[in-house]
Amino acid sequence: MKQRLKAKGKKLKAKTIARWCIGLALLFYGGCVLSLLAFRWISPPFTSVHVERRIQALLTHRNYQKRYTFVPLSRISPAFRHAVIAAEDTRFYEHQGIDWTEVGKAIDDDLEHGRLRRGGSTITQQLVKNLFLTTGGSFIRKGLEFTLVPFAELILSKKRILELYLNVIEWGPGVYGAEAAARYYYRVPASAIGREQGARLAACLPAPLKRKPTHMGEYSGIILGRMRQVGW
Repeated sequence: MKQRLKAKGKKLKAKTIARWCIGLALLFYGGCVLSLLAFRWISPPFTSVHVERRIQALLTHRNYQKRYTFVPLSRISPAFRHAVIAAEDTRFYEHQGIDWTEVGKAIDDDLEHGRLRRGGSTITQQLVKNLFLTTGGSFIRKGLEFTLVPFAELILSKKRILELYLNVIEWGPGVYGAEAAARYYYRVPASAIGREQGARLAACLPAPLKRKPTHMGEYSGIILGRMRQVGW
């Protein structure tokens, strides 16, 4: 009798935990979808990565100054936009949020080394990560990222995805978005960034807390080559 009651108690506990997990998941996805609907028209006041960096600075007692100015896509120079697309997601306008060719390469590399090493993320994936998730490279985060991408692609246009991405992406310690990056590194607005400067800034994106545009001569040359290949 006691064993039956104990087993029944375990089942009830498991069901309760399952209900809580489902409820939290629905709450999370519902919040993300509503946010994406809002972001069709309004600028995000902050992102989850902004919050993550703020908390990290508080925990490590480091000075933290946030630089974040949202500007329309028309105020980011075409050369700057093209450089970022060439560096991060050359098939941005061709896929539906996930580039399966790059995913296959990334999975092969991860399985070979037993951990997440390779990027392979599209601009849409990186936008979702910055808006709602963290920079941690876990399989759970990747799974959430993959499941949120279809919502982003369905709700937002490609133009708006690019606009949001260029404005929220991390470009250095406390530096977020193309406008802040242009002014921080080159003392000019994003609209005045040329091909060379854009390529150097784009070259920093894979490791924005470690890289600086002045040190990105070799990689920026590769990016400029990609831009020429597609006619930019």
